[in-house]
Amino acid sequence: MSTPTPRPTGTAGISAARARDVVDALRRGTVPQQGLGLFAVGLDRFTDALDDDLSTVARGGSAFHALRGEYGSGKTFFARWLAERAKKRGLAVSEVQISETETPLHRLETVYRRLTERLTTSTHPPSALRALIDSWFYALEEEVIGAGEVDENDEAGLARAVDTLLELRLTDVARTTPAFSAALRGYREAVAAGDGARAEALIAWLGGQKSVAASAKRSAGVRGDLDHFAALGFLQGLLTVLRDCGHPGLLLVLDEVETLQRVRGDVREKSLNALRQLLDEIDAGRFPGLFLVITGTPAFYDGQQGVQRLAPLAQRLATDFTTDPRFDSPRAVQLRLPGFDLASLGELGRKVRTVYEATARRPERVAARADDAYLDDLARAVTGSLGGKAGIAPRLYLRKLVADVLDRIDTFDDFDPRVHYTLTVNTAELDEVERNAAASAGDVELELP
Repeated sequence: MSTPTPRPTGTAGISAARARDVVDALRRGTVPQQGLGLFAVGLDRFTDALDDDLSTVARGGSAFHALRGEYGSGKTFFARWLAERAKKRGLAVSEVQISETETPLHRLETVYRRLTERLTTSTHPPSALRALIDSWFYALEEEVIGAGEVDENDEAGLARAVDTLLELRLTDVARTTPAFSAALRGYREAVAAGDGARAEALIAWLGGQKSVAASAKRSAGVRGDLDHFAALGFLQGLLTVLRDCGHPGLLLVLDEVETLQRVRGDVREKSLNALRQLLDEIDAGRFPGLFLVITGTPAFYDGQQGVQRLAPLAQRLATDFTTDPRFDSPRAVQLRLPGFDLASLGELGRKVRTVYEATARRPERVAARADDAYLDDLARAVTGSLGGKAGIAPRLYLRKLVADVLDRIDTFDDFDPRVHYTLTVNTAELDEVERNAAASAGDVELELP
């Protein structure tokens, strides 16, 4: 019985466990939650400018960008790549998908609720809200004790001192949304009393959840549910909590904002106005530590069913894209994704192959049989199956590469993809955009040279 070839660490020093998470996601045809920097292609041009934005946010400033790209161009990938960089700097991250039914943009209370449900840090998975609030109270207690204002064994005195410091930290928030600090005090009292059910209910209410027990709200002196206007105050309070417990800011990604084009006219107007209001508040300095990113298609930014429908918003997002894309400013309000061509698809395949080798039992065989020339051939074949549209090919290309080619090379001693594999594409494995492109290509069965 032969001994498996030792697994390499990869050119980026990636661990086998981290590489496996990436490969598993690509095998399913989804964007990995982490490790995206290992196979990012074409994003180097944005790195310095975005790192500057992250530094600004970490210092208590704010930042905003509107990401622009066609369907399949990698907007979600870009957002998660940026999220990884944000977490490395200690920021919290939340990715919210805008949709007409589940998360309508004109209801900021719903957006805030989704934000807290998906809130994560480098050490806490979603939802990190309760862990972050617990860390905040611990930090307040340590600050009070460190100042020598109260004996740490004096529980009543410590509670009073922490409440006083809480009010001080949330002074700006309390002017518009006093319920936020009231609910925090109620939560702390519930924890101290060992009342787990009440504590959970108040955390849920702080997260914007509905159907919270009225008795729990009454105990904290709050009532009703979070509304559109209070949501901005809760966001402001959340940023304060994050900053005090060691997270200098929040990267909030509002993904698929282009869905606003498909909603009823009055809902679209309200949604665009809500976005304008949010940008106005950012510019006014209400949200120190917030980095907001929205994603959308060119039609959303340029068409009459999108941003152009609200002149003040269109003016804020206006960016000149009539010049050569090579000279797009990475510091502009709108960032245009370069999109994929055959050359960049081949480069993407080579990076993913390197990541795969960190998980492979036979990495040398994988590298030899899926060589650079084969990766380029596969890129051409997949693009051909999608009517020649390389820009929407990355997801399908990587899924085919990992699941149909690299897995078989690593598993079967005699598998040669040039001899034993013919690319076939089933409509069931395609998303809507890919399916429309494939229909224009006709019946798909493409042999690789």
